[in-house]
This record gives sequence, C-alpha cells and structure tokens, in this order.
Amino acid sequence: MRLKRLHIRYYPPGIFLDYEKGGQLRTKSIDLLNLTPETDVNELVSDIRAAEPLISSSCVEQLKALICKLQEKVSQKDDRKFYLFRALQAHILPLTNVAFNKSGSSFITGSYDRTCKIWDTASGEELHTLEGHRNVVYAIAFNNPYGDKVATGSFDKTCKLWSAETGKCFYTFRGHTAEIVCLAFNPQSTLVATGSMDTLAKLWDVESGKEMSTLAGHFAEIISLSFNTTGDRLVTGSFDHTAILWDVSTGSKVHVLTGHRGEISCVQFNWDCSLIVTASLDKTCKVWAADGGQCLATLLGHNDEVLDVCFNYTGQLIATASADGTSRVFSAETFQCLWQLEGHKGEISKALISCRGPFLFISLLPPSQHPACHSSSSLHINTAVCILIALFISSFLRPILTPSCHNILSFLFYPPPDRHHH
Repeated sequence: MRLKRLHIRYYPPGIFLDYEKGGQLRTKSIDLLNLTPETDVNELVSDIRAAEPLISSSCVEQLKALICKLQEKVSQKDDRKFYLFRALQAHILPLTNVAFNKSGSSFITGSYDRTCKIWDTASGEELHTLEGHRNVVYAIAFNNPYGDKVATGSFDKTCKLWSAETGKCFYTFRGHTAEIVCLAFNPQSTLVATGSMDTLAKLWDVESGKEMSTLAGHFAEIISLSFNTTGDRLVTGSFDHTAILWDVSTGSKVHVLTGHRGEISCVQFNWDCSLIVTASLDKTCKVWAADGGQCLATLLGHNDEVLDVCFNYTGQLIATASADGTSRVFSAETFQCLWQLEGHKGEISKALISCRGPFLFISLLPPSQHPACHSSSSLHINTAVCILIALFISSFLRPILTPSCHNILSFLFYPPPDRHHH
C-alpha cells in the first residue's frame, strides 16, 4: 500500500487517506470525533501513526497542519443569523420532502403532484422536472456525496433512478406491492435501498438497475431505513415494533432489535457505526449496540409519540422530536437528557442538528400527515400543506425566520463541503 494524498474533513472532524493498493486507488478515513482546541497535536499524531501504517514520517508535518486546521474550525463560534432568502412556488400540490446535494448547490422537492423537481439553490431556478410516476412522489434522495443521481420513491409502488444533470430516467425499479415510503443510497452510491408498506425492503444495483436482494423479516410496514457510513449494514424500522439490522452483502439478518411497545417511526446509525437509535410511537427512543444488538438505554421523558430522532455529526448527541410539542437532546455517552426544548404548540415531526451545532425543529400538524401515524397501507394528506420552499442563508443580520401560514412537512440544513485537497 502507498499513500497518495491526505484530505481534511471538517464535519465530522477527520482525515481522509487516498492510497494505492493492487493498482487501485482507495480511500479510508481517520475519525477525530473527540478533537478539541485543547487536544495535544503531537500526542494525537503519535497515536495515529501507531494505529495507521500508511502514515509515514514524511507526512507527519502535513498531518499536523491538517489537525491544526481542524482545531481552528472546532474552536470557531457560530454566531450566524438567518433570514428568508427565497420562497418558491414549487408544485401545484403539497410537498412531501426536500433534500440537498452535498455541496448545497442544488436541492430536490417531492410532491403529491407526482413529480420531483431539481432546483438551483442560489438562483431558485427550476433545473429539471422529473416526470413519470403515477402517484405521489414521497421519498427522495441525492446520491451524496457525488450528487449526480436522484432516487424517487412513490405511492405507485416503484422507485426511479434519475440523472441529476440531465433529468433523464435511468431505471424504474419494480417489485414492491405497496407504497414506497423510504429510500437511501449507500455511501458508495452503488446501491439504493427502498422500504415499503408491503413489509419488505429491497436493494437495487445502481449500475445495472437490477434487484440485488429482498429483505424479508418484518411483519408490518417499513417506514424508515438507514445505511451505516461504511455501507455494509442497513437498519430498517417497522410498524411491527421492531428494527432489523441487515448484512448488505448477503441480505441476511444480523440482529432483530426488540423492546419497543409501539410502531417504530425512525432509525439511524451514528457516524462511527457503533450505535443505532430508534424512535417509537411508544413515547420512547432506544439506543442499541450495532455489533451485539443489545439495548444500551431507553430515552424517556416524552409524554406522546416520538416521531423522529437523529445523532449529531460526531455521534455525541441525540435529538428527538415528539407529538407532545417538545424536543429533547440527550447525551449519547450517558444517555441523560441535557436539554428540553419547548415552545411549539403542535407536534414536532422532524429533528435535525446542523453541522456546526444549532438545532432547528419544525412543527407538523395535523398528526395524520406523518407516515408513522398510519397503520394501513394507504397514506393521505390534508391539502392545506404549505407548497412554498423557504430557503434560509447565513447572515449577521437580524433573524427574521417568518412563520409559514401552513404546515411544514420537512426541512433540512445543507451540509458544507467537507473534503479539501492538500
């Protein structure tokens, strides 16, 4: 093996190593999730060298320089404010989801009008309309970090793979017998996973368009799924009160995570793939060991259904969103509640932690519009949902995040570029 190049990754903190092995260029990462401004750089570099044979004495100074840059970034205070940048009349019917590409230069919207649209973030220009589905386009995703493909999942029971650059449809994935309500690309952008109300998850090959695996094991609808960051594991969450961890290469079960007393609403891995968190309509979240499958903790405190949960980018915090109108932030190490965020008058459907720390929680009314609140294969939505996309950009101006006049189904921060060549 021969090291070719080092890259810096700001969020979460880490270093990428490009190296050559057997004539092929490969990449591995060194996670520095516990890096602080006080970290001793020389001691850290010594530890890295002891654990990573690719780091030779010739690149020690470069590695130190990259770590110092990361320390500078970690120490920066985030005093950004937000103001309304642009409102777009995006679709003729309500939106279902939004998603940014990795750089934030473009985003996509899904809608009940059976289309997905690709937009330029800076100008607000509509770049492409992806037409072809015969029912609601509900689940959408870019193949980040590449951003050159888009996957759309629909109530017409199909998933389509599109070119983000031309809007051309590459493939239509057929095989599900009920609505597709969740999907994800693996980190390598070689597979698409789809979850359906037919109780099945399926893996599809991006290059050939062929079905690679059918993951059968749940006894009720699947409404959430997530790849780990290495792409060798997939976790699915179901109305059957369980989550299942799957081996992606074989399509076999690794662990069945049992313990919830209500439907699972959300599942997610932390960054280093060691933990899985599940949210449930039983008013709790649970944290599981990804290797052994055992439940490490139950996160209590909500007095109504928990509709969403997420880790922050370093995996040190867990944020929840609940129908009780509150959000809570827990430590992923002690599992204690650190903050309870109150103020919403309705249920909170989405929890997301931005790359640099601030939290934003969006309210969703009425409860029937969240997929986790449906126990049948038919999903419906009130047409009074807001169909304007509000984009917010950083500014030192006075914050004027003007409330929408209708319900907000989804939101997100776009991630900053995290890879720089040195």
